[in-house]
Amino acid sequence: MSPFLLTRTLPEDATEAALRADVLKGLTHTPKTLPPKWFYDAHGSELFEQITELPEYYPTRAEREILVARSGEIAAATGARTLVELGSGSSEKTRYLLDALTGLHTYVPVDVSESALTQAGHALIAQRPELSVHALIADFTGGLSLPGTPGPRLVAFLGGTIGNLLPVERAAFLSSVRSLLSPGDALLLGTDLVKDENVLVRAYDDAAGVTAAFNKNVLTVVNRELGADFDPGAFDHVALWDAENEWIEMRLRSRTEQTVKVPALDLAVDFAADEELHTEISAKFRKEGVRDELAAVGLELAHWWTDGEGRFALSLSVVR
Repeated sequence: MSPFLLTRTLPEDATEAALRADVLKGLTHTPKTLPPKWFYDAHGSELFEQITELPEYYPTRAEREILVARSGEIAAATGARTLVELGSGSSEKTRYLLDALTGLHTYVPVDVSESALTQAGHALIAQRPELSVHALIADFTGGLSLPGTPGPRLVAFLGGTIGNLLPVERAAFLSSVRSLLSPGDALLLGTDLVKDENVLVRAYDDAAGVTAAFNKNVLTVVNRELGADFDPGAFDHVALWDAENEWIEMRLRSRTEQTVKVPALDLAVDFAADEELHTEISAKFRKEGVRDELAAVGLELAHWWTDGEGRFALSLSVVR
């Protein structure tokens, strides 16, 4: 059986330090903010899995439809011997690519969760004994170094997660990805597309309230990790469409005037009634915009695939 390697590029206390820094900065900012990455503790990850199965939430199904239909074309276009997946999680969707990439030598999943990487990695090598898996515990938004693996390499960033980054953050992220690539390498990028506002808002404000629970879970994480006394029931989930920026915003709106204490940071935070805490943006894209953002960092859009309803896109950019 091929080996499973795990390399930690983050210090053991990096997650705690990052949470403390993000909460201090975000709760003293105007408007108040908390980054969406803190949704994803074990319970938050379970909630997100439930979200992906909701009738209103189309992106996961749409992207899977493209992967099922187009993985063979992706494999033929790249000839990748190494697949790098940023934010790999359970590596579930990646299996379509792994099946199609018949010449693949190494899979490099990148995630901040050691448990997710270990579980997915061992499952993969049990199913694919010819595959080497070299997992990286890393924050791909903070710069990344890849292990020496055979080329050409295909870097995959799926799920539309790039939409959670502000434009300036996207530019920095794409530039850092480009710096990892050599001629013949490629980037496979998942992007949710601009569509009817009602469809978009329903996807982030489902009738069952699962997304509301997911949004409020960030407060539970801050309570548990930093001793805060947020009352999730004192906040309402808000999802709205910003037509100018073409992104969905998720917020938590304070029902009353209240003060929240965060003992670990020696911080008391005042909320006015109806004041909103910003937790996530989810940008939606058009083909021309994706092409321009890729071109700005020296990547050439070579292929563009959508699902049958044109809701979601996978784009392949090749380094010449």
